[in-house]
Amino acid sequence: MRNKTFKRRCEKRRLSKIVGICRTYDPIQYAYADVLEADDEIAEIRVNVPLDGLVIDGKEYVSDFVCVRTDGILMVRECVFKEHLGKPLTVKLLDASRDYWKRKGIRDWGIVIDETSEER
Repeated sequence: MRNKTFKRRCEKRRLSKIVGICRTYDPIQYAYADVLEADDEIAEIRVNVPLDGLVIDGKEYVSDFVCVRTDGILMVRECVFKEHLGKPLTVKLLDASRDYWKRKGIRDWGIVIDETSEER
């Protein structure tokens, strides 16, 4: 989950399951897009999906991935660096995202965390 007006280096590329250009803003998002692209159970991927009507501290936000599985069920994934998990703002944003999607009827919500070389 990131600020809708996020200003940072953006990697642009084309993936077959994404309509348009896939824009990723960090290594976790970039790598997870590849994971989703290779997953046969994922039919469509949407990246940086606006959370319409959700404003936190005067800012609008987007979810990292909203995917349509082959069974038609939507799943949402938020990418987070492991060292940010304990930060109050990160927790607040993740809770807001989970609550937003839960109100929309989405039950398959989760986070994607980076892995360090020691954990592999």
